[in-house]
This record gives sequence, C-alpha cells and structure tokens, in this order.
Amino acid sequence: MNFQSLRMSQIPPYLFAEINKKKAAMAEAGIDIIDLGIGDPDLPTPAHIIEKLVEESKDPRNLKYPSFIGIKEYREAVADYYKGHFGVSLDPNTEVLALIGSKEGIAHIVPTLVDPGEYVLIPDPSYPVYRMATLLANGQCYNMPLLKENNFQPDFEEIPQDILTKSKLMFLNYPGNPTAATVDIDFFKKAIEFGAKNGIPIAHDSAYNMVTFGEYKAPSILQVEGAKDIAVEFGSLSKTYCMTGFRIGYVAGNKEIIQALSILKSNTDTGQFTPIQKAAAHALTGDQSCISSYNHIYQERLTAMVEGLRTIGVEVEPPKGSFFIWAPVPDGYTSAEFVTNVLEQTGVILTPGNAFGPSGEGYFRVSLSVPTERLFEAVNRIKQKLKITNN
Repeated sequence: MNFQSLRMSQIPPYLFAEINKKKAAMAEAGIDIIDLGIGDPDLPTPAHIIEKLVEESKDPRNLKYPSFIGIKEYREAVADYYKGHFGVSLDPNTEVLALIGSKEGIAHIVPTLVDPGEYVLIPDPSYPVYRMATLLANGQCYNMPLLKENNFQPDFEEIPQDILTKSKLMFLNYPGNPTAATVDIDFFKKAIEFGAKNGIPIAHDSAYNMVTFGEYKAPSILQVEGAKDIAVEFGSLSKTYCMTGFRIGYVAGNKEIIQALSILKSNTDTGQFTPIQKAAAHALTGDQSCISSYNHIYQERLTAMVEGLRTIGVEVEPPKGSFFIWAPVPDGYTSAEFVTNVLEQTGVILTPGNAFGPSGEGYFRVSLSVPTERLFEAVNRIKQKLKITNN
C-alpha cells in the first residue's frame, strides 16, 4: 500500500541521504572512502564553546522547554554580532529569531510567506532545500540561472513579468553553495531595489559569510539602506564555528516576516536546547581567533585542491568564499557520469552539479572538509584511474 501524500511522492530523495547510502555500502565492502561531497567541517568546535555547553548543561534551569523565539542572551548576541561586523543595528526582540539550524528556518519561511500555486524565485543551481521547501508548500519554483558569464549572479531583468506578479519570495545565497560565488554590496543594492519595486520579499542565505579568503569580506544584505523593509538574512554557526551538529542558527531583518515565521515555529517546534543557545551566544561574543585560524586551513586546502585539479586538466579559479570548489566537468562526461565514475573507480565522493538544479549540469562540487593530505590522495586516485581531457 502507498500511504504517501501526492505532495510527498513528488519530492525526490534528499541528495546527501542518497550519497550517504552509497558511502555506507562501499565502506562496508572495505573501500577507503574520501568524502568530498557534503559540507560538514572536519575541524573541531573550539574548546571554549564546548566548555560553555558543558557548563550550561549542568544548570537544571537550562533543561526545561526552551523559548521558541530563542533566549534573550542569544538574540542579543546575534544583534551585537551584526553591529560589530556589519554596522547594522537590530532590535533583538523583534528583528532576530533563533532557529534550529538555518535549514529549518529556510524550510519554514516558504509556507510562512507563500500560498499554494504562488511562485518562489530560486537561484539555479542552489541549495536543494529552497526548491524542496517550495514543493512541500505546494508552491511553484521559478529558476533564476546562475551563469559563469554573469559571475553566477541572477539576471533580474530576465524574469518574466507574469512570474513576478505571482512571486512571493526570492532566495539569494552568497558566498554561494554550490558555486562558491561572492558578491559586493552593489549587487545587494540591486537586489533590494528589485525586491522593493516588485513587492517580493528576499531571503538571503548567509551560511558561509565568515568563511572568506584574502582581503575579501562578505557583506550582509542588511547593510543596504531599506533592506529591513523587504529582506531577512539567515545565518548559521555551523560553518563559522564548526558547530554543524549543534543545529543552531538565526534569521534577522524585517520584523513582520520574523513575526510571521515565529507564529509558524510556535506551532511546529519548541526551540533549540537552551545550553546550545548559550554556547552559541558565547561563540558570537567570545574569542574570535578560531575564525581566522580555520579560514587559513581552508585556504591551504583550497590552494592544494585547485592546483591538484589543474594537474588533471580541470581548470578552476580559486573562490573568495565558502569551502567549496565549483569545477567544470571534464570533456566527454555529464555531471552524473563523471562523479559516478570517480566514486566507483577511486572511492572519492564528489557532488554532481545537476543535483543543485538544471544550470548545474556541466559542473561538479568539491567540499574542502577533509585534511590536505586526503585532498592530495583524492586527486592522485583520480589521476591514476581516469583518463581526463579538457580542451
């Protein structure tokens, strides 16, 4: 018998769940797997954050039901972070909401703002949750192609007017996943002007905003004048502080959107464990030296992997943000064919670009979430097992 709703039957399996199944099967067969597929940092959560979590977990007052909007200490820490890093003032009571990881908030904002049949403007390629959340809300997806010739930025002028009139939300994501593309504040100014002109709220996914290299510093969309009239920004401590398993994030910006999202959350969850929120507040307001230290490690890995890819004929420019490399598939392969061959012949997991949307075809994504020596090992295996030519 089939007990699934029609809605659920239209949702493909979550990409990384399928990758993990293959990974487990190969590991069971004794194959040494190098996983460059999922963006889960291998670096440890800084010790002072762990110590704070342990300390707060011993206080019985912190073990009760948490507030669904987040404890005041954490919301104030987010506001202080925005003031210190971006010069943006936020009211922690109305313009900040705690999330059980930014993925949860991203998934929930769609039904908060979008009714069945209405459109969501989605970067293509992009984080799969934007598209899946829209389908789960019975919304319609409109792909905004991210093309190399446009620096992987959407061309707002190419969106048809009839789509714009039915659109109730637009997602953006910089530094980008999977493209690793970065933008300056002028792009966000154009986005805010476009959103305001068409009455389309903007949700900017800023999960990788602190993972940057060289002189580049990722801006916040909330730095744009008038941004809080139309936009919210999702943030995560997962990548910046290597806290993926903590499941702690936030959304900041437009207070009406945040109020509406808080109503949905109050009816679907009971907030994140209070000691985790307190540890997150400590992460945002405490010693920040771990950020530059970890970014230095990612930059070393980035340099090694870019050089390694070039030795096998894959030309790629090093990105200025995120810990991903968005690389062109070698000649003679589709995205799926290439990563399947690599996995089966070398035990190296890569992610096919088309898994992130139609415009991802012709690319593959590499995650820098393993030590440098394992990156070298991955390249050497590919070099030895696959014949690669790129013109």
